[in-house]
Amino acid sequence: MPDTNPLPPFPFGFALRHAETDTELRACFPAMRELRPQLASADALVDRVTRMREQSYRLLAVWQGEEAIALAGYRLQENLVYGRFLYVDDLVTLPSARGGQWGARLIDETTRIAQAQGCVKLVLDTGLSNALAQRFYFRQGLLTSSMRFGKTLEAAAR
Repeated sequence: MPDTNPLPPFPFGFALRHAETDTELRACFPAMRELRPQLASADALVDRVTRMREQSYRLLAVWQGEEAIALAGYRLQENLVYGRFLYVDDLVTLPSARGGQWGARLIDETTRIAQAQGCVKLVLDTGLSNALAQRFYFRQGLLTSSMRFGKTLEAAAR
């Protein structure tokens, strides 16, 4: 059952906005590295996001001054399963900022974005072993609806 308690207004000194510039993307690296430790550097994040923007990827951040303390990377997609939907690729909060309801705020905002774009669904994946994230998603009103299968392929040299 979704959490029915509305979130309080953003505290003074905090803001919610997209990371648009390379400098802002670099500021997102410490938080993104918590979720994606395979990213070697802030420049690698900038390069990857630059390529992913061609597939409508955007990075929404909670900012405390110039520090990105929580992130939601998402993209608008359409397929035959869901129709038009918003896919959340990345959702993470810095350990030092956990407990501030930043993840809930990001889910709320991506939901608003999805609705404004005519999406019929918000979709994300999480690991089967990540029970804490699963409990959080259930509290946010997200329900399990499928199981994803995949296999690792030998990547072409870049």
